[in-house]
Amino acid sequence: MAETNPKNGFFHMGPNTLSVPMTLFRENRKRLVESLKADVNTPPDSIILLQGGGDQGVCSGDSSDNGPVFRQESYFHWCFGVLEPDFFGAIDVATGKSILYQPRLDEDYAVFMGHVPTLIEVKERYRVDEVLFLDEMPDHLRSVSGVLRPNLLLLEGLNTDSKKISRPASFDGMSEFEIERVLLHPHIAECRVVKSSHELDVLRYASKISCLAHMEVMRTIKPGMAEYQAEATFLHHVYFYGGARHVCYTCIAASGPNGAIQHYGHAGAPNNRIVHEDDMLLFDFGAEYYCYTSDITCSFPASGKFTKNQSIIYNAVLRANRAVLAACKPGVLWTDMHLLANKVVLEDLCYAGVLKGNVSDMMDACLMGRVFQPLGMGHLLGLDIHDVGGYLDGNPERSQLPGLKYLRTARALKAGMVLTIEPGCYFIDYLLDRALADPELNQFLVVDKINEFRGSGGVRIEDVVAITETGTELFSKLPRTVQEIEDWIGGDDSFLENWK
Repeated sequence: MAETNPKNGFFHMGPNTLSVPMTLFRENRKRLVESLKADVNTPPDSIILLQGGGDQGVCSGDSSDNGPVFRQESYFHWCFGVLEPDFFGAIDVATGKSILYQPRLDEDYAVFMGHVPTLIEVKERYRVDEVLFLDEMPDHLRSVSGVLRPNLLLLEGLNTDSKKISRPASFDGMSEFEIERVLLHPHIAECRVVKSSHELDVLRYASKISCLAHMEVMRTIKPGMAEYQAEATFLHHVYFYGGARHVCYTCIAASGPNGAIQHYGHAGAPNNRIVHEDDMLLFDFGAEYYCYTSDITCSFPASGKFTKNQSIIYNAVLRANRAVLAACKPGVLWTDMHLLANKVVLEDLCYAGVLKGNVSDMMDACLMGRVFQPLGMGHLLGLDIHDVGGYLDGNPERSQLPGLKYLRTARALKAGMVLTIEPGCYFIDYLLDRALADPELNQFLVVDKINEFRGSGGVRIEDVVAITETGTELFSKLPRTVQEIEDWIGGDDSFLENWK
């Protein structure tokens, strides 16, 4: 029989991996209930009802009986930590009582998939108050509240990144209940924005195993290898040494000009270029542990030694990264951090002779957002790689300025938030050509110097940070300076002291 996991109140993946307590999810449920109780609009006799994720085929619309390894829907996981598909979960707002409803599986499941957990085993595994079969749910929900038509709070709201609507729970017999579809989403999304201490532990671990895997990739990728071999090294390392079966987004293993493609690695560009000696590499990989994510990018030369031009761009981006890291603290607007990163990169490009003119004028013209960094400088991180809550009502609205319009939140920072800091500088032919034809922008461009960087791709330095009461905690400890990178690739192990 398969090893039970979670077990004895903890999820873990074996020796040397993190043990995650099931109290994490009990605390999450408690925070959500307290938030709803404080809202005068919460109806009496309210029960939160969530529907977990379901198995699917290879892709949307596929009719086969085979698909990727199941990964739980994030809101459901945040409340219950359930690994299996097709569950429902309920939380009584008045008492905080938690209930799981599991599908009633037939005997064929046991033949092909293994032991079918009993209700008692599921209750012990996930440490909820009660577990019943799914076909018992309608009658049981009425008994929980003690009224004939309890108010079911369903999850329905817009994800401001994907533009998709969260799927509200649905079951036969819903017409016999009072249904509330608006209230729950802003409360649960806001709860997910600020992480508990247990959540921070898991996110810290996901970043640790990702960093160690990135360092292995830095040492093992060589000119003449394919980009996908870097991806394969990362996937192996985080699973073999860290217990991370999943990564939380498609690996971006970009060499040379591919570094200018923001989401390279997709099915149409599958990390298949051969790495060249003079390439700058941009590897954006992140492991996921028990559904909690990481998102880390390393940029470094394939040769192991930076050229002068590679150093110019890399150091500009690194200085921007560290400026933001030093400036982040509660109360600071994330839009200001984006603009700070832009300003620092522009200053360094001017100093290197790549640009000319006044940096303030460049900022007014949105030069970075229109040419060199046409994306946001970072985003919230949690159970989703682009975590929820970025543009909830009551917070600053999305800017429509170049670059800023792609920023995934404009919020003031709070202690307990986890975000990425990922300034970059990219040489995208289409944007360069458009800028050179635009008098508002071409006045700043030194054409001969710009042409030296065409085809080089780009540099991104992406770190994971938690906002503390006084500043930040850096989760991603990696060789970052030019000297640290060259020393590490060259065989100097001293940086590993940072992980002891």
